[in-house]
Amino acid sequence: MSLLKIERATLTRYLPELAPRLGATPLMTLEEPGSGAIQAFRECHGPGLLIPRELGGLGATALDAVRIHRVLGSLSPSMAVATTMHDFTVVTLVEFGIFGGDEGCAALLQAVADNDMLMASGFAEGRSGTNILAATMEARQTEDGGYVLAGSKKPCSLSRSMDLLSGSAILRCEGAPPRRAIVLVPADTPGLERRPFWGSSVLTAAESEEVVLDGVVIPGDLLFFPDKEDELDAVEVAGYVWFQLLVTASYVGVATALVERALASGKGGASERERLAIEIEGAMSALEGVARALDAREPSEDLLPRALLVRYSVQRSIERAAMEAAELLGGMAFISSPEVAYLLAASRALAFHPPSRLGSAEPLSRYLAGERLVAV
Repeated sequence: MSLLKIERATLTRYLPELAPRLGATPLMTLEEPGSGAIQAFRECHGPGLLIPRELGGLGATALDAVRIHRVLGSLSPSMAVATTMHDFTVVTLVEFGIFGGDEGCAALLQAVADNDMLMASGFAEGRSGTNILAATMEARQTEDGGYVLAGSKKPCSLSRSMDLLSGSAILRCEGAPPRRAIVLVPADTPGLERRPFWGSSVLTAAESEEVVLDGVVIPGDLLFFPDKEDELDAVEVAGYVWFQLLVTASYVGVATALVERALASGKGGASERERLAIEIEGAMSALEGVARALDAREPSEDLLPRALLVRYSVQRSIERAAMEAAELLGGMAFISSPEVAYLLAASRALAFHPPSRLGSAEPLSRYLAGERLVAV
């Protein structure tokens, strides 16, 4: 099948052993909890995918990353979504180093690459309708310069496999206004607890349970402050553009898996099969356009709204392509195998990742009218 030819070649160039390992296991087995898909990503050195080469990583570009995540989504939706959270965290730290010149970030990223560590995201990207800047934790400074954290993240992908948890916290100090901060928490820190949360039968292998922090103590060098308190700073803008790209590409991959099955079946007329490819390839091309702009370091003030508009357009394309592919495959394919129903359901989950289309409508409308996009 030529639909994913470029994407598969890109994955092979960076992670040559991953696709054969995943392809040797049936889809529904990969989507079971504890299937080993996430472990395969780790063992094939996936954690270093977006870490710069000078820090021991693979140095993938944004364009290559969206292509890789599309393939991952077609092979294992759960793993693609889970590793999106890792990659989002990694690139946020990479951007922090670019804009803030933080040496601690560089050392941490090198450790992640050298040891194939996985980082879970404790930001608000898992809660539909939530501001993407919303803090999931509270922090209080200790006398020795460290911080005590409390809060929870649910759902939190990679909750079982993570080595580190990242997140957004509100630092409260007596006599001073609250401040937003980015925090990093080693997964084995006392006071960090995992609790069952995910009740759906879809995307269960993503390990999206609840992570609770109760009196968790971290050293001072694991807390970072953004440049500005009330609006998206350069680091966060770049990080959230990356998130929109990676998570959307993953779900494009899920829909592509259905489209590939429909094309391979030979069912329907040539024009119907062509329409499936037009829908999904047009969506991917739009996503690649934003990725190229990110690689070119275009001004971030306009790149985030552009990324959001493209994401919502692609979201609609995914809906249409997945539904039409399932319809083309027919009722017997739906009845005889759980894969069609599973991929159809999984492809719709992009709508649940913040910022929701409805929630961002007003900020984007103001942006389109000439105002600055502050937060969505």
